Amino acid sequence: MSVYDVRRTLPLRVEAVRQFRRRRTLVAFGILLVLPWVLVAAFKLGGDPSRDGVPGLVDVATAGALNFALFALFVSTGFLLVVAVALFCGDTVASEAGWSSLRYLLAAPVPRARLLRQKLIVALSYAVLAVVSLPLMSLVAGTAGFGWDDVHLPTGGTVPVDTALGRMAIVVGYALISQLVVAALAFLLSVTTDSPLGAVGGAVGLVIVSNILDAVTALGSARDFLPTHWMYAWMDVLQPEVQWTGMAKGAAVSISYAVVLFALAFRRFRTRDIVS
Repeated sequence: MSVYDVRRTLPLRVEAVRQFRRRRTLVAFGILLVLPWVLVAAFKLGGDPSRDGVPGLVDVATAGALNFALFALFVSTGFLLVVAVALFCGDTVASEAGWSSLRYLLAAPVPRARLLRQKLIVALSYAVLAVVSLPLMSLVAGTAGFGWDDVHLPTGGTVPVDTALGRMAIVVGYALISQLVVAALAFLLSVTTDSPLGAVGGAVGLVIVSNILDAVTALGSARDFLPTHWMYAWMDVLQPEVQWTGMAKGAAVSISYAVVLFALAFRRFRTRDIVS
């Protein structure tokens, strides 16, 4: 006679395989892995970027693989990565409710806190893979298209490859932290609604509204508390000397929002009437 053990219910491996087989997972990773090659083709067909106006990452995007990876991350941070993170974290519980399978998981029985924790771990793992896969594939595509060289800073000067790789790791790490608030809101909405589209759209909508408000300079220092105000603070890495102030503030804001939103998600799910 087998003995019921809470720790054996809904193993991470089972949940990871279930999520991997979802069409949205394959489509999301397909887009993220194909995009760098599309950008390489665009630069190859369009020629070297012009240097009109204020220097930016696009001006040095073809200087080498590292520059290209930084450019790909820059153009993807504000929307594509947001959608990917919101998709993995917003779809995970709401889709089960939409398919009327959530109550059967709880009847297995899987304790509510464990079910939510397992789903959150897997969702965040896929979100991390999504954010990391883009710069990694960009390095591969950039090497094939533009070779391997030191990082050329938009404002002039270069950063040696060994130093640049360390800075690239900082950029990716900060990009992950800045997406935490998106993941947390999407997850909260996922346990609140039976509509995956509503959960994902709500998190993406937060970013859009935050960006609009951030453009209102009349708000002054209040913009510092917007969840997207510091999203591009990793650009401070692309200086002769790394500036940490902006990234520290951005990390504090994002983590603070995420902790509150994740806590609300667990509290909401614990008392939610599961009828689907």
